[in-house]
Amino acid sequence: MSSRYADDLRLAHVLADAVDQLTMSRFKAQDLQVSTKPDLTEVTDADQAAEQLVRSQLARSRSRDQVIGEEFGTTGSSARQWVIDPIDGTRNFVRGVPVWATLIGLIEDGQPVIGLVSAPSLSRRWWGGAGVGAWTGSRINAASRLTVSGVDRIEEASLSYSSLGGWADSERLPQMLNLMQRFWRTRAYGDFWSYMLVAEGAVDAACEPELALHDMVALVPIVTEAGGRFTSLEGEDGPFGGNAVASNGLIHEEVLTALAPRES
Repeated sequence: MSSRYADDLRLAHVLADAVDQLTMSRFKAQDLQVSTKPDLTEVTDADQAAEQLVRSQLARSRSRDQVIGEEFGTTGSSARQWVIDPIDGTRNFVRGVPVWATLIGLIEDGQPVIGLVSAPSLSRRWWGGAGVGAWTGSRINAASRLTVSGVDRIEEASLSYSSLGGWADSERLPQMLNLMQRFWRTRAYGDFWSYMLVAEGAVDAACEPELALHDMVALVPIVTEAGGRFTSLEGEDGPFGGNAVASNGLIHEEVLTALAPRES
């Protein structure tokens, strides 16, 4: 693996290995502690312990870097920012649904440069980085390269999403429903998995109307290094727009146009 970010990506794997052991030990645990945050989303003792584990290891190995996490905010100040979502899909985790993952991303000078998504209950891991490409597998040395699909017509494409409620809240539900009817196939795989399926070429587009930075940073290098495109609903590249559209690139502009706000 030759890239200026190779060491960072290796570190991300080490972090994910440690977190996987912790989160799997708490998945379906009878004594799992679940509470509600002020924004009414759920958080578990596993979320908090996983993020603390990552933070403690980064404090030792990347002490000068900033860390941004879902549960404990931002520490440090640096042009290099590690962005952590300890458990993406907490509600699945709480209910015993195996579709959840730890997201570890690195931003340097305002650009996402590496991303890793580890879903131990699915026995899957995906990673990518600038100059490294995008990959999936159980280990770095036993991996398959990711490539997005070549489908160039929405009528022949597959769309993944998380839910419809957020589209109603953002006043784009009619646009989303109309778009869904145009696709050959739609499924709500949800959360990180939608975007990993885009990177694999199994799904052609994914979109969500409201996301936080920690939900997206790790996804961006994987999708883009696989040949796809990741933007906000307004077409801004990267994870900074508060929402997301990811695709194989070939149908991206058409999806953005379909989801644009209606003129009053």
